[in-house]
Amino acid sequence: MKKVILLLSFLSLFLVSCEYGSKLSRSTGQADTSWAMLSFEKADGANPVLGPVDTLKFGCPVRGSEVKWAEKDVFNPAAVVRNDSLFLIYRAEDVVGRHAGTSRLGMAVSTDGYHFYRYPEPILYPNNDPQKTWEWEGGVEDPRVVETADGRYIMTYTAYDGDKARLFTASSDDLFHWQKHGSAFGNGKYLDLWTKSGAIVCRRLGDKLVAEKIKGQYWMYWGDENIYLATSKDLLHWIPVEEADALKVILPYRPAYFDSGLVEPGPPALITEAGILLIYNGKNAGPQPDPSLPDGTYSAGQALFSLKDPQKLTGRLERDFFRPDKDYEITGQVDNVVFLEALAPFRGQWFLYYGTADSKIALAVAGAGR
Repeated sequence: MKKVILLLSFLSLFLVSCEYGSKLSRSTGQADTSWAMLSFEKADGANPVLGPVDTLKFGCPVRGSEVKWAEKDVFNPAAVVRNDSLFLIYRAEDVVGRHAGTSRLGMAVSTDGYHFYRYPEPILYPNNDPQKTWEWEGGVEDPRVVETADGRYIMTYTAYDGDKARLFTASSDDLFHWQKHGSAFGNGKYLDLWTKSGAIVCRRLGDKLVAEKIKGQYWMYWGDENIYLATSKDLLHWIPVEEADALKVILPYRPAYFDSGLVEPGPPALITEAGILLIYNGKNAGPQPDPSLPDGTYSAGQALFSLKDPQKLTGRLERDFFRPDKDYEITGQVDNVVFLEALAPFRGQWFLYYGTADSKIALAVAGAGR
C-alpha cells in the first residue's frame, strides 16, 4: 500500500511539475523556437565594419555645391551577394542643410564580408527629378533589396522631405544604376501617410534572396509603429492590405515587452520550411516599457507567418534575440540602437548587417542552417 501511495505521489508531483514547466516555458518564451534564427554572433574583431569618413566628396545636383556626403553617420544598409562578392548599399549623412544631414545611399563591396572598399560617390540620392519633392532635403534612407527571378534588383527605401517619411521603390540591373519609381503606394490615400521599411517576402536560392509570389502575388511587410502588409503584381506598385477600409495590423507593438513602443521590419522576409520568417526591430518606449531595457532602446525580435496565409501570425519570440551591448551600439547619434536591416547568405554562413546607434554599421554571423 505504501508503494502505491508513493507511486501516486510521485506521479502527481511529476504531472504538476510538467504543467508548471509548460506554463513557465510559455511565459518566458522558451516554447518551440526552432523556427527562429538565434545563433548570430557579433563579429567583435571587425566591428564596426563601416563608419563615417570625410574623404568622400560629391557634387550635389540639388544643392549645387560639393558635399562630404558620408561625413556625419553611416548606417542601416542593404546587402546583396553578386559575382562572389558582398555588396552593401548603405545610408550616409552629410552635415549641412536645414537638418544638418541629408541622407544618400552609398556602395561598398567586400570579398570576405568583413573588409570593404567604398565607392567614392553615392548610387542613389536626391536629384532634380520628379521625386525631388519627396526626397529633399531629408534625403533617401534605409534601403532593402531583393532580386527577381530574371536577375533584376528591387529596392524599397524611405524618401524623406524633412517632414514625412514615405516608402518608395527603385529598380536596377547592376546595383549601381537605379531607376526611381516613386511612391510604393501610388498617389492615393496613403501618399501622405508616414510609411517606411518595406521587407519583401523572398526565398533563398543559393546566395541570392529572390522575391517569390504566394497565391499569385508578391507580399511585403512594412510600417514603423505596427507592422502592416501589402501585395503587388510587379514588386514596384503595392496595395496595402486593409480591414474595414483601414490598414490591417499584422504585427502590433506590445506593452511591457522590448517592442512596447513600436515594431518595424528588418531585412527582407524569408521563406523557410516553417513559414515566413520576419526579423524585426522593436523600440522600448511608451507608458508600459520593458523595465529591463533603457527607455528608447532599439533591439530585435522575430516573428513567423503562415506560408499559406502571410497575414496569419504563427510564432513570435517573447524576448529580443539581439540588443545593444557594445560601446558603439550604446553611444552615438541615437543611443542604445541596433537596427537590423541586411541579411545575406555568403560563404556558407548568414551575414547580418545592422546600424549601430544610427552612426555606424556592424556585422553578426550565423551558420547557414536555413
